[in-house]
Amino acid sequence: MALLEVRDLHVFYGNIEALKGISLDAEPGQIMAILGGNGAGKSTTLRTISGLLRPRSGTISFEGRSIVGLEAHVIVGMGLSQVPEGRRIFNILTVEENLNLGGYIVRSHRDLIRARKAEVFKLFPRLAERRAQLAGTLSGGEQQMLAIGRALMSEPKVLMLDEPSLGLSPILSRSVLKTVREVANRGTAVLLVEQNARQALAIADRACVIETGSVVLEGDAATLAKDERVQKAYLGGFEAVASG
Repeated sequence: MALLEVRDLHVFYGNIEALKGISLDAEPGQIMAILGGNGAGKSTTLRTISGLLRPRSGTISFEGRSIVGLEAHVIVGMGLSQVPEGRRIFNILTVEENLNLGGYIVRSHRDLIRARKAEVFKLFPRLAERRAQLAGTLSGGEQQMLAIGRALMSEPKVLMLDEPSLGLSPILSRSVLKTVREVANRGTAVLLVEQNARQALAIADRACVIETGSVVLEGDAATLAKDERVQKAYLGGFEAVASG
């Protein structure tokens, strides 16, 4: 049994079926990259697992327990955290205040919050240097580090990231994704939605491709990176964008 099991998930926006039977797993210490074009259903998948959307049918099990229908904050408390697209940090709060909010579920345990912040600062030394700085004044890369650090404050067993490299320079993108690999190496299961397919496949253990709400390919990340369909649709496409 996988740590997180998603089976035959169907999700609708009104009468439009956004997910048409999505199934995937997340295992401790592994990164599952979720690839696909705009509107394929990648973000909808993460939002449904997080409890922000309710599926019409299908199952989502975490540590053998169904989490379908649970409130989002309850799911976070169980050990599943999401870093949303666009970071969604609190611009008028400091770096440290943003991290404190990430530890809200253990807010009464000050020693635990301090220890978790120390771990975040070890992972992102730049945040330690800017702990008293307003989050809205950080660079895009620093804001993404903060968004990830805030999610890690709940010490999740499953970390879901939605386009963490979006809007970042290639160097910053590689740095952020390298840190995601470090998080997984510590035992966290990671679901990674990432527009840079080449970099995502380079750090992932497994990957799946979603098209129009369905998983059309799934397997070992290195194997999928060599798949002609993936190369043509995603890898070659990114090279064309980079050179165009």
